[in-house]
Amino acid sequence: MNILITGAFGNVGLSTIKELINRNHNIRIFEVPNKKNKKIARRFKTKVELFWGDIRRREDIAHALKDQDIIIHLAAIIPPLADEDPKLAYEVNVNGTLNLLDEIKSQSVVPKIIFTSSIAVYGDRRVNPMIEIDDPLLPSKEDIYAHSKIQAENLIRESGVDFSIFRLTYITSVNKLDMDPLMFHMPLDTPIEICSTQDVGFALANAIECSDIWGNTFNIAGGENCRTYYKDYIDKMMELFGLGKNFLPDTAYAKSDFHCGYMNTEQSQNLLNYQRHSLEDYYTKVKKKIGVKRYFTWLIRWMIKLHLLRKSYYYRRFKFFKKKTGAFSISENKLIRKLLSNNYNKINSLEQKVKQLEEIIEDLRNMKNDINLSLNMENG
Repeated sequence: MNILITGAFGNVGLSTIKELINRNHNIRIFEVPNKKNKKIARRFKTKVELFWGDIRRREDIAHALKDQDIIIHLAAIIPPLADEDPKLAYEVNVNGTLNLLDEIKSQSVVPKIIFTSSIAVYGDRRVNPMIEIDDPLLPSKEDIYAHSKIQAENLIRESGVDFSIFRLTYITSVNKLDMDPLMFHMPLDTPIEICSTQDVGFALANAIECSDIWGNTFNIAGGENCRTYYKDYIDKMMELFGLGKNFLPDTAYAKSDFHCGYMNTEQSQNLLNYQRHSLEDYYTKVKKKIGVKRYFTWLIRWMIKLHLLRKSYYYRRFKFFKKKTGAFSISENKLIRKLLSNNYNKINSLEQKVKQLEEIIEDLRNMKNDINLSLNMENG
């Protein structure tokens, strides 16, 4: 079967390629021609057919779509970049999907599409953690990525193209263990259900051989053996890194408005039989990946702690409030915290401007002193 994968060189895409190669499918890759992707492409040599391009340009997509049976559409701008550049996220995740659909429909033999959406579309599920496929989509207000995925889902359903939508849970990979600021956006009491990138790749490979997926939407997650709470997950990971439990204060993490939960995957598991790895399996792989490095991280854990806390918007906000309210009574603090909370960004921006102004004034004073000194020397 001829399979085109967009955005194939992320962790899920690479796992999918591996599975498809093992099954002797004809694989075509559509990716952005950057340095990282070109390095990855060298691994596959003649095993895949490469098409470089930008999903925002229809002419790039048109060349890659010819004579394909199924499109696995993984290409997307994900957080934190999606939050930092909402315009780019919309152009790729929504307009890019629309471009792909338009080109699919223009083919003489119209291929089918499998689209990977996200658990983010369900929003914050701490109160009601068990997610059913027909639950309402209530993404967090400022979750650009989730909103773009919902828009893309709607475009696909309305396109008339044969489709299947996979809403992926929290995907783990030992090849992505870096700690970016996104880790602080999830409240510690969030229930999470991971799924290994290998199991997602296995599910996608099985899906192209399953006639019952078309026209349907599925939750994709690791199953009961992959469930925990984010607090326990963070503690375990920090321990594996050699940093110890309770390494970072609770104030570094958000209190609400993220996503994740437990997914009902009975339907997807019955059809695709992909849940092969547990949470404990992942911890074992992480421990092996870190190896002896965890003994060295213990020696510099205070430096790592400072570095991570600087990345946390919530910790910086906490320190800001603490500084402003430290001299007041409890009742006064409640009122002040409320006022500060509602206007934090404005106050923080104003303080930065005041600081810059003070630096300019100090520079002017120094210039004035230098001029006075020069004049005195001339008069002397």
